[in-house]
Amino acid sequence: MSRPNILLIVSDDHGHADRSALGTPGVHTPVLDRLAAEGATCTDAYVSAPICSPSRAAIITGRYQQRWGGLWFDSADIGTAPTIAERLRDAGYTTGYFGKVHYGDETVADRGAPPHHGFDESFYGLAGQSMGRLHYLHHSDVAVAEYGEAAHPLGVQPFWSGEEPAEFDGFTTDEIADRAIEFIGRQAGEAPFFAMVAFNAVHNFCWQLPEDELEARGLAGHADWHPGAAEYLDWYDGAISPNLPNGRAFYLAQLELMDRAIGRLLDALEAQGAASDTIVVYLTDNGGSQCNYGDNGGLRGTKYTLWEGGIRVPFLVRWPGVAEAGCMVSTPVSALDLAATFAAAAGVPGSDDDDGKDLRPVLTDAGRAAGVSARAAGVSAPDRELHWDCGWQWAVRRGRWKLLSVSGNDPTAAHVREIEHTETGDGLILTDLAGDPGERDNLAARRPQLVQELERAHVRWRAEVGLPPDPSISP
Repeated sequence: MSRPNILLIVSDDHGHADRSALGTPGVHTPVLDRLAAEGATCTDAYVSAPICSPSRAAIITGRYQQRWGGLWFDSADIGTAPTIAERLRDAGYTTGYFGKVHYGDETVADRGAPPHHGFDESFYGLAGQSMGRLHYLHHSDVAVAEYGEAAHPLGVQPFWSGEEPAEFDGFTTDEIADRAIEFIGRQAGEAPFFAMVAFNAVHNFCWQLPEDELEARGLAGHADWHPGAAEYLDWYDGAISPNLPNGRAFYLAQLELMDRAIGRLLDALEAQGAASDTIVVYLTDNGGSQCNYGDNGGLRGTKYTLWEGGIRVPFLVRWPGVAEAGCMVSTPVSALDLAATFAAAAGVPGSDDDDGKDLRPVLTDAGRAAGVSARAAGVSAPDRELHWDCGWQWAVRRGRWKLLSVSGNDPTAAHVREIEHTETGDGLILTDLAGDPGERDNLAARRPQLVQELERAHVRWRAEVGLPPDPSISP
């Protein structure tokens, strides 16, 4: 295949175990299951941060966001590195962005807005203006006026089409899909396209469902926050796990409806005769959110943490002629790899600045050990290191080994535990992910030399990406 189309689908806070093919009760995701059956499932796939803004910056650039200081919400932005959209557009691709944008506190005029980092066409909501959220039902000036003080945390502001406001009322997941489908439909017979579709689903607040969907599921609605009804944090605590009635059912409904919208995207490719010429990738921006009723299965931890449950994500690749149908890849891969992979597929020269790797070798038989079929679990990559650093917590994975370090007394750690009801851990935790993916057995005291090796590796990495020395790591 030469110069394939590329459809990158990014969801928000999707739990690692929340696909029906995995047998998790109550989950209905036939389209994601279809993608997996027709392509590759990467079981050990990671994002570069356990929260959305820095993770998304790495996805779009293929570079560790720490290179420009992106550690947490308060320091995240897109940086100045060329994005994969810019690289593909310069190579003749038509580019489109549809959905949630969240690279920090962006405005329509700055680099975080899609028109300013490589997208010819765009329809997007600036979630950085609303605590990372977009309302599932309302996006208009009227809604902003009606919600008043609540408009900011609930994200009811209009979307943007390019640099012009775009008001709508309707289900946000479907509106995002509709705009992307229109874009795909206009590309028939034209230049190859790169479409990035970034759903707000399944981010909280999942009760914001169409009335007919609530009725079909026998669910009662849950009121949005309105000033005067309660203090915001008190209301928020009642709107997340473990306090929201039917919270898991709301989450699963949003997941099912997003899955249905993804099905319409795949149908649009079929209708254009483009399915066989299109790479389709699905992943989420960080691990499943425990406070939003996501299920990470046997993985420990959740969004906000560097446990596996915070950074290991669903990652599906349908690539006709490259990824054999139904193959399972256990080689560790990263969302950082997407930019390098898409560039290589499009014939764009590689960049020494890429922190990711072209995924084609691990998606094909040729890139695996002799005699290992595409349906096997894949070969290990013991020499590859993946790093994470949020300031108050850091981690490194090398082959089967993972070292996690958490400053449990840090104010951010305390905030995460208190507000998001999430375990952060504390101290140094060394685990063997090959035998203990749930990170239950801390081997640090039994393997001090390995701990020291991985600490030194992280020191080297911090220097490479331009972070100052971490005083918690002994020289």
